[in-house]
Amino acid sequence: MGSARARQGRGRGERLPSVDDAVGGGRRRARGLPIPRTQPARGAAVSVEARPGGRLLVRNTVLNIAGQVLPLLVAVFTVPLVIRGLGEARFGLLSLCWVVLGYFGIFDLGMGRAATKYVAEALGAGEREAIPGLVWSAVVVQTVFGVLGGVLLAVFTPLLMERFFTISPELIGEARASFYLLAAAVPLVLVASSFRGALEAAQRFDLINAVRVPSSIANYVLSLVGIVLGYRLPAIVLLLLVGRAVSALAFAVLSFRVFPGLGRAPRTDRGALGRLLSFGGWVTVSSVTIPILTYVEQFLIAGLLSVGALTYYSAPYEMVSRLAIFPAAIAATLFPAYSYYQAHQRERVAELSWRPLKYLVVTAAPLLVVLVLFAPEILDLWLRGDFAAQSTRALQVLTLSFTLNALSYIPYSAVQGLGRPDLKAKLDLVSVPLFVLLSWLLIPRYGVTGAALAKLGVTVVDATGLFWMAVRLGAFSPLRLSWQGVRGAIFAATSYGTVSLALPAVAGWGMTAKLGLALVGGIGYTLIVWRYVLDSKERELIWGFGGQGSGVRGQGDAVQHSGTDVHNSGLLTAAAGEHGTPDTPQVPNPDPRIPTR
Repeated sequence: MGSARARQGRGRGERLPSVDDAVGGGRRRARGLPIPRTQPARGAAVSVEARPGGRLLVRNTVLNIAGQVLPLLVAVFTVPLVIRGLGEARFGLLSLCWVVLGYFGIFDLGMGRAATKYVAEALGAGEREAIPGLVWSAVVVQTVFGVLGGVLLAVFTPLLMERFFTISPELIGEARASFYLLAAAVPLVLVASSFRGALEAAQRFDLINAVRVPSSIANYVLSLVGIVLGYRLPAIVLLLLVGRAVSALAFAVLSFRVFPGLGRAPRTDRGALGRLLSFGGWVTVSSVTIPILTYVEQFLIAGLLSVGALTYYSAPYEMVSRLAIFPAAIAATLFPAYSYYQAHQRERVAELSWRPLKYLVVTAAPLLVVLVLFAPEILDLWLRGDFAAQSTRALQVLTLSFTLNALSYIPYSAVQGLGRPDLKAKLDLVSVPLFVLLSWLLIPRYGVTGAALAKLGVTVVDATGLFWMAVRLGAFSPLRLSWQGVRGAIFAATSYGTVSLALPAVAGWGMTAKLGLALVGGIGYTLIVWRYVLDSKERELIWGFGGQGSGVRGQGDAVQHSGTDVHNSGLLTAAAGEHGTPDTPQVPNPDPRIPTR
Protein backbone atom coordinates (compact mmCIF):
# COMPACT_ATOMS: atom_id res chain seq x y z
CA MET A 1 0.00 0.00 0.00
CA GLY A 2 2.74 2.42 0.98
CA SER A 3 4.64 1.77 -2.23
CA ALA A 4 1.54 2.38 -4.34
CA ARG A 5 0.77 5.62 -2.53
CA ALA A 6 4.34 6.81 -2.95
CA ARG A 7 4.29 6.19 -6.70
CA GLN A 8 0.87 7.80 -7.05
CA GLY A 9 1.99 10.93 -5.22
CA ARG A 10 5.14 11.37 -7.29
CA GLY A 11 3.10 11.01 -10.46
CA ARG A 12 1.65 14.49 -9.74
CA GLY A 13 4.90 16.45 -9.49
CA GLU A 14 5.90 15.60 -5.92
CA ARG A 15 9.65 15.99 -5.50
CA LEU A 16 11.94 13.03 -5.13
CA PRO A 17 13.28 12.72 -1.54
CA SER A 18 16.87 13.70 -0.91
CA VAL A 19 19.28 12.00 1.45
CA ASP A 20 18.28 14.39 4.22
CA ASP A 21 14.66 13.29 3.82
CA ALA A 22 15.52 9.60 3.72
CA VAL A 23 17.91 9.52 6.67
CA GLY A 24 15.93 12.07 8.65
CA GLY A 25 12.80 9.99 8.23
CA GLY A 26 14.68 6.96 9.54
CA ARG A 27 15.70 8.86 12.68
CA ARG A 28 12.17 10.16 13.29
CA ARG A 29 10.86 6.63 12.86
CA ALA A 30 13.39 5.32 15.41
CA ARG A 31 12.11 7.93 17.94
CA GLY A 32 8.46 7.09 17.32
CA LEU A 33 7.74 10.44 15.70
CA PRO A 34 5.47 10.90 12.68
CA ILE A 35 7.15 11.25 9.31
CA PRO A 36 6.00 14.33 7.40
CA ARG A 37 5.07 13.93 3.76
CA THR A 38 7.36 15.71 1.35
CA GLN A 39 5.93 18.85 -0.18
CA PRO A 40 5.65 19.35 -3.91
CA ALA A 41 8.64 21.08 -5.45
CA ARG A 42 10.18 21.24 -8.84
CA GLY A 43 13.88 20.78 -9.58
CA ALA A 44 14.46 19.33 -6.15
CA ALA A 45 17.15 16.90 -5.03
CA VAL A 46 17.74 13.53 -6.60
CA SER A 47 16.76 10.70 -4.24
CA VAL A 48 19.18 8.49 -2.38
CA GLU A 49 18.70 4.76 -2.02
CA ALA A 50 18.94 5.09 1.76
CA ARG A 51 18.61 1.42 2.71
CA PRO A 52 20.34 -1.09 0.44
CA GLY A 53 17.67 -3.72 -0.17
CA GLY A 54 17.84 -6.86 -2.25
CA ARG A 55 16.19 -5.68 -5.44
CA LEU A 56 18.25 -2.49 -5.32
CA LEU A 57 21.47 -4.49 -4.92
CA VAL A 58 20.56 -6.70 -7.87
CA ARG A 59 19.83 -3.65 -10.02
CA ASN A 60 23.10 -2.01 -9.03
CA THR A 61 25.05 -5.19 -9.78
CA VAL A 62 23.52 -5.33 -13.26
CA LEU A 63 24.35 -1.65 -13.78
CA ASN A 64 27.96 -2.21 -12.70
CA ILE A 65 28.34 -5.15 -15.10
CA ALA A 66 26.92 -3.08 -17.94
CA GLY A 67 29.22 -0.23 -16.96
CA GLN A 68 32.23 -2.47 -17.55
CA VAL A 69 31.01 -4.40 -20.58
CA LEU A 70 29.69 -1.56 -22.75
CA PRO A 71 33.02 0.34 -23.00
CA LEU A 72 34.75 -2.95 -23.86
CA LEU A 73 32.34 -3.51 -26.73
CA VAL A 74 32.96 0.01 -28.04
CA ALA A 75 36.72 -0.56 -27.75
CA VAL A 76 36.48 -3.69 -29.90
CA PHE A 77 35.21 -1.62 -32.84
CA THR A 78 37.06 1.65 -32.31
CA VAL A 79 40.59 0.61 -31.32
CA PRO A 80 41.46 -0.82 -34.78
CA LEU A 81 40.36 2.49 -36.33
CA VAL A 82 42.45 4.47 -33.85
CA ILE A 83 45.49 2.29 -34.58
CA ARG A 84 45.14 2.87 -38.31
CA GLY A 85 44.63 6.59 -37.82
CA LEU A 86 47.57 7.19 -35.48
CA GLY A 87 50.00 4.48 -36.52
CA GLU A 88 51.54 1.94 -34.19
CA ALA A 89 54.05 4.27 -32.52
CA ARG A 90 51.59 7.05 -31.66
CA PHE A 91 48.93 4.55 -30.65
CA GLY A 92 51.46 3.02 -28.23
CA LEU A 93 51.88 6.45 -26.65
CA LEU A 94 48.11 6.97 -26.53
CA SER A 95 47.72 3.58 -24.84
CA LEU A 96 50.31 4.67 -22.31
CA CYS A 97 48.27 7.80 -21.63
CA TRP A 98 45.16 5.64 -21.14
CA VAL A 99 47.09 3.54 -18.63
CA VAL A 100 48.29 6.63 -16.75
CA LEU A 101 44.72 7.99 -16.65
CA GLY A 102 43.53 4.68 -15.25
CA TYR A 103 46.26 4.49 -12.62
CA PHE A 104 45.98 8.03 -11.27
CA GLY A 105 44.46 6.19 -8.30
CA ILE A 106 47.98 5.54 -7.00
CA PHE A 107 47.86 9.15 -5.76
CA ASP A 108 44.40 8.55 -4.29
CA LEU A 109 45.67 7.00 -1.03
CA GLY A 110 42.37 5.17 -0.68
CA MET A 111 40.39 8.36 -0.09
CA GLY A 112 37.62 7.54 -2.57
CA ARG A 113 37.00 4.18 -0.94
CA ALA A 114 37.29 5.70 2.54
CA ALA A 115 34.68 8.31 1.60
CA THR A 116 32.33 5.53 0.49
CA LYS A 117 32.83 3.59 3.72
CA TYR A 118 32.27 6.45 6.18
CA VAL A 119 29.45 8.18 4.29
CA ALA A 120 27.60 4.84 4.12
CA GLU A 121 28.27 4.33 7.82
CA ALA A 122 26.87 7.79 8.58
CA LEU A 123 23.77 6.99 6.54
CA GLY A 124 23.28 3.78 8.49
CA ALA A 125 23.62 5.58 11.82
CA GLY A 126 21.30 8.39 10.74
CA GLU A 127 24.08 10.96 11.20
CA ARG A 128 23.39 13.01 8.09
CA GLU A 129 24.97 16.10 9.63
CA ALA A 130 28.37 14.34 9.51
CA ILE A 131 28.27 13.69 5.75
CA PRO A 132 29.35 17.15 4.47
CA GLY A 133 32.39 17.10 6.75
CA LEU A 134 33.36 13.63 5.54
CA VAL A 135 33.01 14.44 1.86
CA TRP A 136 34.75 17.81 2.01
CA SER A 137 37.57 16.34 4.09
CA ALA A 138 38.11 13.69 1.42
CA VAL A 139 38.00 16.37 -1.30
CA VAL A 140 40.64 18.47 0.49
CA VAL A 141 42.96 15.48 0.94
CA GLN A 142 42.45 14.45 -2.70
CA THR A 143 43.22 17.99 -3.88
CA VAL A 144 46.44 18.18 -1.88
CA PHE A 145 47.70 14.77 -2.94
CA GLY A 146 46.50 15.37 -6.48
CA VAL A 147 48.64 18.50 -6.73
CA LEU A 148 51.62 16.65 -5.25
CA GLY A 149 51.08 13.73 -7.62
CA GLY A 150 50.78 16.02 -10.61
CA VAL A 151 53.99 17.84 -9.67
CA LEU A 152 55.83 14.51 -9.28
CA LEU A 153 54.60 13.30 -12.68
CA ALA A 154 55.65 16.57 -14.30
CA VAL A 155 59.10 16.51 -12.65
CA PHE A 156 59.78 12.92 -13.69
CA THR A 157 58.37 13.29 -17.22
CA PRO A 158 61.73 14.19 -18.86
CA LEU A 159 63.40 11.22 -17.12
CA LEU A 160 60.61 8.88 -18.22
CA MET A 161 60.84 10.10 -21.81
CA GLU A 162 64.63 9.88 -22.09
CA ARG A 163 65.61 6.96 -19.86
CA PHE A 164 62.64 4.73 -19.09
CA PHE A 165 60.57 4.63 -22.30
CA THR A 166 62.04 3.84 -25.70
CA ILE A 167 60.50 6.53 -27.90
CA SER A 168 61.59 7.55 -31.37
CA PRO A 169 63.18 11.04 -31.45
CA GLU A 170 60.45 12.55 -33.63
CA LEU A 171 57.81 11.63 -31.03
CA ILE A 172 59.65 12.76 -27.88
CA GLY A 173 58.12 16.24 -28.03
CA GLU A 174 54.56 14.94 -28.41
CA ALA A 175 55.04 12.41 -25.64
CA ARG A 176 56.46 15.01 -23.23
CA ALA A 177 53.63 17.49 -23.93
CA SER A 178 51.03 14.75 -23.45
CA PHE A 179 52.46 13.78 -20.06
CA TYR A 180 52.55 17.39 -18.89
CA LEU A 181 48.84 17.62 -19.71
CA LEU A 182 48.20 14.42 -17.76
CA ALA A 183 50.10 15.83 -14.78
CA ALA A 184 47.86 18.91 -14.74
CA ALA A 185 44.77 16.69 -14.65
CA VAL A 186 45.73 14.56 -11.62
CA PRO A 187 43.97 16.74 -8.99
CA LEU A 188 40.77 16.86 -11.05
CA VAL A 189 40.58 13.09 -11.47
CA LEU A 190 41.22 12.44 -7.76
CA VAL A 191 38.64 14.96 -6.55
CA ALA A 192 36.09 13.29 -8.82
CA SER A 193 36.73 9.98 -7.02
CA SER A 194 35.67 11.54 -3.70
CA PHE A 195 32.33 12.67 -5.10
CA ARG A 196 31.86 9.32 -6.82
CA GLY A 197 32.58 7.60 -3.50
CA ALA A 198 29.78 9.57 -1.85
CA LEU A 199 27.37 8.45 -4.58
CA GLU A 200 28.46 4.84 -4.08
CA ALA A 201 27.70 5.17 -0.38
CA ALA A 202 24.18 6.24 -1.29
CA GLN A 203 23.83 3.21 -3.63
CA ARG A 204 23.34 5.57 -6.58
CA PHE A 205 25.12 3.33 -9.08
CA ASP A 206 22.54 4.36 -11.65
CA LEU A 207 23.91 7.91 -11.56
CA ILE A 208 27.51 6.70 -11.36
CA ASN A 209 27.21 4.51 -14.44
CA ALA A 210 25.26 7.21 -16.27
CA VAL A 211 28.47 9.27 -16.00
CA ARG A 212 31.13 6.54 -16.05
CA VAL A 213 29.94 4.69 -19.16
CA PRO A 214 29.91 7.76 -21.46
CA SER A 215 33.22 8.87 -19.95
CA SER A 216 34.87 5.51 -20.67
CA ILE A 217 33.42 5.38 -24.18
CA ALA A 218 34.64 8.94 -24.75
CA ASN A 219 38.25 7.73 -24.35
CA TYR A 220 37.87 5.89 -27.66
CA VAL A 221 35.39 8.14 -29.48
CA LEU A 222 37.27 11.38 -28.75
CA SER A 223 40.46 9.76 -29.97
CA LEU A 224 38.71 9.08 -33.27
CA VAL A 225 37.39 12.65 -33.37
CA GLY A 226 40.89 13.98 -32.92
CA ILE A 227 42.18 11.79 -35.73
CA VAL A 228 39.42 12.96 -38.08
CA LEU A 229 40.22 16.59 -37.26
CA GLY A 230 43.92 15.98 -37.92
CA TYR A 231 45.05 16.65 -34.35
CA ARG A 232 48.45 15.65 -33.07
CA LEU A 233 48.77 13.45 -29.99
CA PRO A 234 48.86 16.26 -27.33
CA ALA A 235 45.64 17.74 -28.73
CA ILE A 236 43.98 14.30 -28.61
CA VAL A 237 45.10 13.88 -24.99
CA LEU A 238 43.65 17.31 -24.23
CA LEU A 239 40.33 16.14 -25.69
CA LEU A 240 40.42 13.12 -23.37
CA LEU A 241 41.09 15.37 -20.38
CA VAL A 242 38.19 17.64 -21.32
CA GLY A 243 35.99 14.54 -21.26
CA ARG A 244 37.34 13.66 -17.82
CA ALA A 245 36.68 17.22 -16.62
CA VAL A 246 33.07 16.96 -17.74
CA SER A 247 32.63 13.65 -15.90
CA ALA A 248 34.25 15.11 -12.76
CA LEU A 249 31.85 18.05 -12.87
CA ALA A 250 28.93 15.65 -13.34
CA PHE A 251 29.94 13.63 -10.27
CA ALA A 252 30.19 16.82 -8.22
CA VAL A 253 26.81 18.17 -9.39
CA LEU A 254 25.08 14.85 -8.74
CA SER A 255 26.65 14.62 -5.27
CA PHE A 256 25.32 18.09 -4.44
CA ARG A 257 21.85 17.03 -5.56
CA VAL A 258 21.88 13.75 -3.64
CA PHE A 259 23.43 15.39 -0.55
CA PRO A 260 22.04 18.94 -0.39
CA GLY A 261 24.05 19.59 2.78
CA LEU A 262 27.26 19.67 0.77
CA GLY A 263 26.41 23.09 -0.64
CA ARG A 264 25.33 24.80 2.56
CA ALA A 265 28.61 25.35 4.38
CA PRO A 266 31.67 23.58 2.94
CA ARG A 267 33.83 22.50 5.84
CA THR A 268 36.33 19.89 6.88
CA ASP A 269 36.29 17.74 9.99
CA ARG A 270 39.58 17.01 11.75
CA GLY A 271 38.20 13.83 13.25
CA ALA A 272 36.95 12.72 9.84
CA LEU A 273 40.36 13.47 8.32
CA GLY A 274 42.01 11.09 10.77
CA ARG A 275 39.56 8.28 10.02
CA LEU A 276 39.79 8.79 6.28
CA LEU A 277 43.60 8.80 6.27
CA SER A 278 43.83 5.74 8.51
CA PHE A 279 41.38 3.71 6.41
CA GLY A 280 42.78 5.00 3.12
CA GLY A 281 46.35 4.26 4.15
CA TRP A 282 45.65 0.55 4.58
CA VAL A 283 43.68 0.48 1.33
CA THR A 284 46.71 2.01 -0.38
CA VAL A 285 48.90 -0.84 0.89
CA SER A 286 46.58 -3.33 -0.81
CA SER A 287 46.41 -1.16 -3.93
CA VAL A 288 50.21 -1.22 -4.19
CA THR A 289 50.52 -4.98 -3.65
CA ILE A 290 47.69 -5.98 -6.02
CA PRO A 291 49.62 -5.14 -9.23
CA ILE A 292 52.52 -7.23 -7.89
CA LEU A 293 50.22 -10.17 -7.20
CA THR A 294 48.70 -9.68 -10.64
CA TYR A 295 51.80 -9.45 -12.84
CA VAL A 296 54.95 -10.63 -11.03
CA GLU A 297 54.79 -14.17 -12.44
CA GLN A 298 54.68 -12.74 -15.96
CA PHE A 299 57.96 -10.89 -15.41
CA LEU A 300 59.47 -14.09 -14.00
CA ILE A 301 58.31 -16.10 -17.04
CA ALA A 302 60.05 -13.58 -19.30
CA GLY A 303 63.20 -13.75 -17.18
CA LEU A 304 63.37 -17.45 -16.29
CA LEU A 305 61.99 -18.84 -19.57
CA SER A 306 61.66 -16.41 -22.46
CA VAL A 307 59.55 -13.54 -23.70
CA GLY A 308 58.07 -15.90 -26.28
CA ALA A 309 56.93 -18.28 -23.52
CA LEU A 310 55.06 -15.39 -21.91
CA THR A 311 52.66 -15.40 -24.87
CA TYR A 312 51.45 -18.89 -23.93
CA TYR A 313 50.61 -17.64 -20.43
CA SER A 314 49.28 -14.14 -21.04
CA ALA A 315 46.69 -15.23 -23.62
CA PRO A 316 44.81 -17.69 -21.33
CA TYR A 317 45.36 -15.30 -18.42
CA GLU A 318 43.61 -12.46 -20.22
CA MET A 319 40.74 -14.81 -21.11
CA VAL A 320 39.96 -16.03 -17.60
CA SER A 321 40.64 -12.67 -15.95
CA ARG A 322 37.40 -11.43 -17.54
CA LEU A 323 35.58 -13.74 -15.11
CA ALA A 324 36.22 -11.05 -12.49
CA ILE A 325 33.69 -8.65 -14.02
CA PHE A 326 30.67 -10.26 -12.35
CA PRO A 327 32.05 -10.70 -8.79
CA ALA A 328 33.68 -7.26 -8.95
CA ALA A 329 30.29 -5.74 -9.80
CA ILE A 330 28.72 -7.51 -6.80
CA ALA A 331 31.57 -6.44 -4.52
CA ALA A 332 31.26 -2.79 -5.54
CA THR A 333 27.58 -2.89 -4.58
CA LEU A 334 28.06 -4.75 -1.30
CA PHE A 335 30.91 -2.63 0.06
CA PRO A 336 28.78 0.40 1.00
CA ALA A 337 25.99 -1.93 2.16
CA TYR A 338 28.34 -3.56 4.68
CA SER A 339 29.35 -0.14 5.96
CA TYR A 340 25.71 0.94 6.20
CA TYR A 341 24.67 -2.04 8.31
CA GLN A 342 27.81 -2.00 10.43
CA ALA A 343 26.35 1.02 12.18
CA HIS A 344 22.69 0.08 11.73
CA GLN A 345 21.29 -3.43 12.23
CA ARG A 346 24.67 -5.18 12.45
CA GLU A 347 22.86 -8.51 12.87
CA ARG A 348 21.90 -8.42 9.18
CA VAL A 349 25.47 -8.56 7.89
CA ALA A 350 25.54 -12.36 7.57
CA GLU A 351 22.42 -12.44 5.39
CA LEU A 352 24.03 -9.87 3.13
CA SER A 353 27.03 -12.21 2.69
CA TRP A 354 25.52 -15.66 2.28
CA ARG A 355 23.17 -15.08 -0.61
CA PRO A 356 25.60 -13.42 -3.04
CA LEU A 357 28.09 -16.17 -2.21
CA LYS A 358 25.49 -18.81 -3.05
CA TYR A 359 24.75 -17.20 -6.41
CA LEU A 360 28.45 -16.96 -7.24
CA VAL A 361 28.97 -20.65 -6.39
CA VAL A 362 25.97 -21.68 -8.50
CA THR A 363 26.98 -19.63 -11.56
CA ALA A 364 30.74 -20.28 -11.34
CA ALA A 365 30.46 -24.07 -11.60
CA PRO A 366 29.20 -24.25 -15.22
CA LEU A 367 31.80 -21.70 -16.37
CA LEU A 368 34.56 -23.68 -14.69
CA VAL A 369 33.38 -26.96 -16.26
CA VAL A 370 33.22 -25.46 -19.77
CA LEU A 371 36.63 -23.79 -19.61
CA VAL A 372 38.41 -26.78 -18.05
CA LEU A 373 36.65 -29.49 -20.07
CA PHE A 374 36.99 -27.74 -23.43
CA ALA A 375 40.29 -25.89 -22.83
CA PRO A 376 42.14 -27.52 -25.78
CA GLU A 377 39.29 -26.90 -28.20
CA ILE A 378 38.79 -23.29 -27.06
CA LEU A 379 42.47 -22.44 -27.46
CA ASP A 380 42.70 -24.13 -30.85
CA LEU A 381 39.60 -22.33 -32.13
CA TRP A 382 40.62 -18.94 -30.71
CA LEU A 383 44.37 -18.82 -31.24
CA ARG A 384 45.29 -21.92 -33.25
CA GLY A 385 48.96 -22.78 -33.71
CA ASP A 386 50.75 -24.32 -30.72
CA PHE A 387 48.51 -22.73 -28.10
CA ALA A 388 46.41 -25.84 -27.51
CA ALA A 389 49.53 -27.86 -26.70
CA GLN A 390 51.38 -25.18 -24.76
CA SER A 391 48.61 -23.40 -22.84
CA THR A 392 45.91 -25.99 -22.06
CA ARG A 393 47.15 -26.87 -18.57
CA ALA A 394 47.78 -23.22 -17.76
CA LEU A 395 44.25 -22.29 -18.82
CA GLN A 396 42.75 -25.10 -16.72
CA VAL A 397 44.72 -24.18 -13.59
CA LEU A 398 44.09 -20.46 -14.05
CA THR A 399 40.36 -21.18 -14.35
CA LEU A 400 40.44 -22.89 -10.96
CA SER A 401 42.40 -19.97 -9.53
CA PHE A 402 40.11 -17.25 -10.86
CA THR A 403 37.00 -19.16 -9.80
CA LEU A 404 38.26 -19.28 -6.22
CA ASN A 405 39.28 -15.64 -6.52
CA ALA A 406 35.76 -14.74 -7.66
CA LEU A 407 34.26 -16.28 -4.52
CA SER A 408 36.67 -14.33 -2.30
CA TYR A 409 35.35 -10.98 -3.54
CA ILE A 410 32.50 -11.29 -1.01
CA PRO A 411 34.68 -11.62 2.12
CA TYR A 412 37.04 -9.02 0.66
CA SER A 413 34.22 -6.46 0.56
CA ALA A 414 33.08 -7.53 4.01
CA VAL A 415 36.52 -7.13 5.61
CA GLN A 416 36.98 -3.62 4.23
CA GLY A 417 33.34 -2.59 4.50
CA LEU A 418 33.29 -3.57 8.19
CA GLY A 419 36.23 -1.28 8.84
CA ARG A 420 39.29 -3.58 8.86
CA PRO A 421 41.29 -2.84 5.69
CA ASP A 422 44.43 -3.42 7.75
CA LEU A 423 43.69 -7.16 7.87
CA LYS A 424 43.63 -7.47 4.09
CA ALA A 425 46.73 -5.28 3.74
CA LYS A 426 48.69 -7.49 6.16
CA LEU A 427 47.54 -10.59 4.29
CA ASP A 428 48.79 -9.03 1.05
CA LEU A 429 52.17 -8.29 2.62
CA VAL A 430 52.47 -12.01 3.41
CA SER A 431 51.14 -13.11 0.01
CA VAL A 432 53.62 -11.11 -2.08
CA PRO A 433 56.84 -12.89 -0.95
CA LEU A 434 55.01 -16.23 -0.95
CA PHE A 435 53.90 -15.70 -4.55
CA VAL A 436 57.38 -14.65 -5.67
CA LEU A 437 58.88 -17.73 -4.00
CA LEU A 438 56.32 -20.13 -5.51
CA SER A 439 56.78 -18.61 -8.96
CA TRP A 440 60.58 -18.78 -8.69
CA LEU A 441 60.42 -22.48 -7.74
CA LEU A 442 57.67 -23.68 -10.09
CA ILE A 443 58.26 -21.77 -13.32
CA PRO A 444 61.69 -23.31 -14.13
CA ARG A 445 60.32 -26.80 -13.40
CA TYR A 446 56.86 -26.68 -14.98
CA GLY A 447 57.01 -23.71 -17.34
CA VAL A 448 53.87 -21.61 -17.82
CA THR A 449 51.86 -24.27 -15.98
CA GLY A 450 54.13 -23.68 -13.01
CA ALA A 451 53.24 -19.98 -13.08
CA ALA A 452 49.55 -20.91 -13.06
CA LEU A 453 50.16 -23.30 -10.13
CA ALA A 454 51.90 -20.49 -8.22
CA LYS A 455 48.89 -18.25 -8.90
CA LEU A 456 46.55 -20.96 -7.63
CA GLY A 457 48.65 -21.47 -4.49
CA VAL A 458 48.66 -17.81 -3.49
CA THR A 459 44.94 -17.54 -4.34
CA VAL A 460 44.16 -20.41 -1.96
CA VAL A 461 46.08 -18.62 0.81
CA ASP A 462 44.40 -15.30 0.04
CA ALA A 463 40.87 -16.75 -0.12
CA THR A 464 41.33 -18.80 3.05
CA GLY A 465 42.60 -15.77 4.94
CA LEU A 466 39.78 -13.55 3.70
CA PHE A 467 37.03 -16.02 4.62
CA TRP A 468 38.59 -16.54 8.06
CA MET A 469 38.74 -12.78 8.65
CA ALA A 470 35.17 -12.28 7.44
CA VAL A 471 33.90 -15.02 9.75
CA ARG A 472 35.69 -13.45 12.71
CA LEU A 473 34.11 -10.08 11.86
CA GLY A 474 30.62 -11.63 11.76
CA ALA A 475 30.08 -11.44 8.01
CA PHE A 476 29.38 -15.19 7.81
CA SER A 477 27.41 -17.02 10.47
CA PRO A 478 26.73 -20.78 10.12
CA LEU A 479 23.64 -20.30 12.29
CA ARG A 480 21.87 -18.38 9.55
CA LEU A 481 19.29 -20.27 7.54
CA SER A 482 20.97 -19.03 4.38
CA TRP A 483 24.00 -21.19 5.24
CA GLN A 484 21.88 -24.21 4.35
CA GLY A 485 21.42 -22.84 0.83
CA VAL A 486 25.15 -22.16 0.44
CA ARG A 487 25.98 -25.62 1.74
CA GLY A 488 23.62 -27.12 -0.83
CA ALA A 489 25.10 -24.95 -3.58
CA ILE A 490 28.64 -26.06 -2.70
CA PHE A 491 27.61 -29.73 -2.68
CA ALA A 492 25.76 -29.44 -6.02
CA ALA A 493 28.56 -27.47 -7.70
CA THR A 494 31.28 -29.82 -6.40
CA SER A 495 29.41 -32.95 -7.48
CA TYR A 496 28.64 -31.51 -10.91
CA GLY A 497 32.21 -30.38 -11.47
CA THR A 498 33.76 -33.64 -10.27
CA VAL A 499 31.58 -35.85 -12.45
CA SER A 500 31.84 -33.60 -15.52
CA LEU A 501 35.63 -33.41 -15.38
CA ALA A 502 36.53 -36.85 -14.06
CA LEU A 503 34.50 -39.00 -16.48
CA PRO A 504 36.04 -37.67 -19.72
CA ALA A 505 39.54 -37.85 -18.21
CA VAL A 506 39.14 -41.47 -17.08
CA ALA A 507 37.25 -42.69 -20.17
CA GLY A 508 39.28 -40.68 -22.69
CA TRP A 509 36.19 -39.25 -24.32
CA GLY A 510 36.35 -37.19 -27.50
CA MET A 511 34.69 -33.95 -28.44
CA THR A 512 31.23 -35.41 -29.18
CA ALA A 513 31.03 -37.34 -25.93
CA LYS A 514 32.19 -34.31 -23.93
CA LEU A 515 29.55 -32.12 -25.56
CA GLY A 516 26.86 -34.67 -24.69
CA LEU A 517 28.07 -34.86 -21.11
CA ALA A 518 28.18 -31.08 -20.81
CA LEU A 519 24.64 -30.76 -22.14
CA VAL A 520 23.10 -33.52 -20.01
CA GLY A 521 25.13 -32.57 -16.95
CA GLY A 522 24.24 -28.91 -17.32
CA ILE A 523 20.52 -29.65 -17.54
CA GLY A 524 20.71 -31.95 -14.53
CA TYR A 525 22.70 -29.39 -12.53
CA THR A 526 20.18 -26.67 -13.37
CA LEU A 527 17.26 -28.82 -12.23
CA ILE A 528 19.01 -29.73 -8.97
CA VAL A 529 19.84 -26.09 -8.24
CA TRP A 530 16.28 -25.03 -9.03
CA ARG A 531 14.70 -27.71 -6.86
CA TYR A 532 17.06 -28.05 -3.90
CA VAL A 533 19.33 -24.99 -3.74
CA LEU A 534 17.01 -22.06 -4.45
CA ASP A 535 14.20 -21.43 -2.01
CA SER A 536 10.60 -20.70 -2.98
CA LYS A 537 10.98 -16.94 -2.75
CA GLU A 538 14.01 -16.97 -5.05
CA ARG A 539 12.18 -19.14 -7.59
CA GLU A 540 9.23 -16.74 -7.57
CA LEU A 541 11.55 -13.79 -8.11
CA ILE A 542 13.33 -15.49 -11.02
CA TRP A 543 10.02 -16.40 -12.67
CA GLY A 544 8.70 -12.89 -12.25
CA PHE A 545 11.90 -10.89 -12.74
CA GLY A 546 11.27 -8.37 -15.46
CA GLY A 547 7.52 -8.93 -15.30
CA GLN A 548 4.82 -6.67 -13.96
CA GLY A 549 5.44 -5.73 -10.35
CA SER A 550 8.54 -7.86 -9.96
CA GLY A 551 11.24 -6.25 -12.08
CA VAL A 552 13.61 -3.48 -11.14
CA ARG A 553 11.39 -0.74 -9.85
CA GLY A 554 11.69 2.96 -9.55
CA GLN A 555 12.95 4.99 -6.65
CA GLY A 556 9.73 4.52 -4.72
CA ASP A 557 10.68 0.94 -3.88
CA ALA A 558 13.84 2.14 -2.24
CA VAL A 559 12.60 5.08 -0.15
CA GLN A 560 9.02 5.45 0.99
CA HIS A 561 7.66 8.41 2.87
CA SER A 562 3.96 7.74 2.84
CA GLY A 563 4.01 5.04 5.50
CA THR A 564 5.97 3.88 8.48
CA ASP A 565 8.50 1.57 6.89
CA VAL A 566 11.10 1.33 4.19
CA HIS A 567 10.55 -2.01 2.51
CA ASN A 568 13.26 -3.62 0.45
CA SER A 569 12.95 -7.16 -0.77
CA GLY A 570 14.65 -8.89 -3.61
CA LEU A 571 16.89 -11.57 -4.93
CA LEU A 572 19.83 -10.92 -2.59
CA THR A 573 17.59 -10.80 0.46
CA ALA A 574 14.77 -13.11 -0.50
CA ALA A 575 14.92 -14.99 2.78
CA ALA A 576 14.66 -11.91 4.96
CA GLY A 577 11.23 -13.05 6.03
CA GLU A 578 12.81 -16.09 7.65
CA HIS A 579 14.21 -13.85 10.37
CA GLY A 580 11.57 -11.17 10.84
CA THR A 581 7.90 -10.54 11.45
CA PRO A 582 5.22 -9.38 9.02
CA ASP A 583 5.28 -5.89 10.52
CA THR A 584 9.07 -5.54 10.41
CA PRO A 585 10.69 -3.91 7.37
CA GLN A 586 12.77 -6.61 5.68
CA VAL A 587 16.20 -5.27 4.73
CA PRO A 588 19.43 -7.21 4.17
CA ASN A 589 21.73 -8.26 6.98
CA PRO A 590 24.94 -6.51 7.68
CA ASP A 591 35.61 -3.73 1.24
CA PRO A 592 37.99 -3.15 -3.18
CA ARG A 593 39.44 -5.18 -4.97
CA ILE A 594 40.35 -3.31 -8.07
CA PRO A 595 38.02 -4.18 -10.93
CA THR A 596 40.15 -7.12 -11.96
CA ARG A 597 42.16 -8.53 -9.15
